[in-house]
Order: sequence, then structure tokens, then C-alpha cells
Amino acid sequence: MSMLTPPGMGGKYRITGSKYPRMRRPRHRRRIVLAAVAAVVALGLAGWGTAQLIDVFSGDSTKDTTASEPTTPDCTPSPTPTAPAHALPRPGEITVNVYNATPRGGLAKTTADELRKRGFVIGKVGNAPETYDKKVPGAGVLLGATSDMDSALTVLGTQLKGATPKADTRKTKDVDLIIGSAFKTLNVQKDADQALATLSAPAAPSC
Repeated sequence: MSMLTPPGMGGKYRITGSKYPRMRRPRHRRRIVLAAVAAVVALGLAGWGTAQLIDVFSGDSTKDTTASEPTTPDCTPSPTPTAPAHALPRPGEITVNVYNATPRGGLAKTTADELRKRGFVIGKVGNAPETYDKKVPGAGVLLGATSDMDSALTVLGTQLKGATPKADTRKTKDVDLIIGSAFKTLNVQKDADQALATLSAPAAPSC
């Protein structure tokens, strides 16, 4: 027996030579620690999963779902009138005087003939009075009484794009179309009819 061997120890613990036996900790302690950590993690995951299930089946989830859904405005149409609040006169109820304020001859007659085909009643046809003769730079001027601004002149304005409506002191119900230097032709009848139909239709409800 070597002098390094403690008394009472022999067999596999006998020390020979200059090496000492390596004393290791028992492995079962490490396994216990790892098992405890795994149990804590498993319990935590189980608790988190249970909380999620409770949220799904509770009333709070319903509230969150409905809150995330977009709300649609109430677009229930309100009762609309069968006619506009201010009924516009029909072309056959409007007498139009056609005057030419340009140096070009024959414009008053050809324009009056076209308006007659479109249902308007034609009054006087000729050259413009001195107040407007050669003094209308635009497509034309629509003249009428103040009460005709949003009725007869509105209807007549659908026939000529760019015409300027004006009111004067007349007491009669006829209106004037004074052709200006920028005049080329009346609006295409289909477009004029569409514009007139839009004016006469009641406004659609908006949401």
C-alpha cells in the first residue's frame, strides 16, 4: 500500500503512484434541478394557454372583435320629392328673342331655327341693340327679368355653353339670347337634353 493511501481505504480507491482519485458530484442532483426547471416552464405555459382560452370564450373577445369591424353609416334613403323644389319651365313655355352682336351675318336666324327645333318659342330675330352690338366678347349673353334667372335663363343656358346670364328691368316673360363674338354653335342637342334632364331631376340622397 502506498504511503499516500489514507488508512482504511483500499481496493479501487487505492492510490498508486502520483495520481489522486477524481471525486465527482452525484449526477442525480443535476437531474433533479433540470426536472424542477422543466416543471416550472410547463406550468407557466399551461397557465398562459388557459388564460388565452378564457379570453377567447369570454365576453371581452366579442367586444374586441366588434370594435375592430368597420362600421357602415346608415344610408337608409330618406323620402325624396317626386319633383324638384323649384320646377323649371319646359322649352315650349319659354319665348326667346335671338340677337346677333357679331359682324357675321345670318347667325341670329340659324340659331333661332335650331332653338325652334328644340322646342323653344321664338320671338324677335335680328341684330343686337346698340348697347350690345359688337360688345359681347364671349359666346353670348342671356337677358331676362330677375325672376327668370333661376328658371327660364337656366333652361336656355343648357343650350349654349359659356353664355353669361344677366337680369334687366323688363316686365315681360320673354328672354333674350345675344350672340357674342366667341360663338361657334349651340351645344349638341343630346348634351343639352342631358343637362336639362339633370337640372329637372330631384337630388339623390347622399350618405
